[in-house]
Amino acid sequence: MTAPIRPSNRLSPPSSLSRPRSAHRRQRVYWPSRIGLGALTATGLAFITVTAFGGQTAFAATPTIDLGTASSYAVLAGQSVTNTGASVISGDIGVNPGSSVTGFSSLVQTSGTVNTANAPALQAESDLTAAYTVAANSTPFTVVPAGLGGQTLAPGVYKSASALGLTGTVILNGDAASVFIFQAGSTLITASGSTVLLTGGVSPCNVFWQVGSSATLGTTSTFVGTILALTSASLNTGTTVQGRVLVRNGSVTLNASTINRPTCLAAPPTTTTSTTISTSTSTSTSTSTSTSTTISTSPVTTTSAPIIPVGSPATGFGGTTGSSSSPMGLIGLGALGVAGIAGTRAVRARRHNVDSGRGLSDDDTRGS
Repeated sequence: MTAPIRPSNRLSPPSSLSRPRSAHRRQRVYWPSRIGLGALTATGLAFITVTAFGGQTAFAATPTIDLGTASSYAVLAGQSVTNTGASVISGDIGVNPGSSVTGFSSLVQTSGTVNTANAPALQAESDLTAAYTVAANSTPFTVVPAGLGGQTLAPGVYKSASALGLTGTVILNGDAASVFIFQAGSTLITASGSTVLLTGGVSPCNVFWQVGSSATLGTTSTFVGTILALTSASLNTGTTVQGRVLVRNGSVTLNASTINRPTCLAAPPTTTTSTTISTSTSTSTSTSTSTSTTISTSPVTTTSAPIIPVGSPATGFGGTTGSSSSPMGLIGLGALGVAGIAGTRAVRARRHNVDSGRGLSDDDTRGS
């Protein structure tokens, strides 16, 4: 016998709860998460932009070398100056502590004086030593191969741990304020017919060759800059130098050579004003007192050597160092902080949506 079917007391679930689970998923909206991720992306892009473009600061330029009183010399030696053939010199000629000057009967000095073993030559050698030390320790530098020929170089400091040579032409490109310093660990040798070519307005006053031992310029070489050699310097037949040949310890040898010392602008003097205030008081017997104040102002002019800035040059080949005090750095840190906050909010919103989704899933299960 079949049991009677009893009507069920359970109510049918609302139609809204009987929808497929996929329908609930389609109704979920993740606006907080999308907004948080969008803010994070926009802030991150802003930070990258500030770092890449706004964080660039001015780089310290390579400072020139202060030659002091040695700047007036075309030729300066520690022991002797020897000439052969018809050489032409424009600028002072000096020797100290030695005093030997030979072959000057065929040498033409178009300007300047000759100082041997005297106070001016002594001071010039002292200033040369100081300039040599500064040039030898200039940083940061770019390491270059022994041969400079065929290269075009930007302003900066260039170093070779041993010998430095030139065959052909090396181009130094920059402007009137550009400074080039070459550091040779041992010798500097140029081949016959080699050339140092300046372009873009580079001044011979701002090109320096620090040589750890001896400098030798080949026949008919065209050379530019100031040679700061430790031991000696030899200029072969027909060599032309737009600059100076300065030797600390040994001798300079000329052979039908031409040296034109460039005219360089000295650093402008710094003018300061001092004020003196004097007060005098006089008292008479009639108990009346008078006070007079005198203020005198007199200008005082002081000349200081060029200040060497800390930083790296824009060499064009090596690294550079920028200032770390740029306000763009603070902006970048602020942008990074905002990005962090936006990211935190995005994570929280995501977790909230996940938790909500779990809740709806449980309701679906119970409803079914």
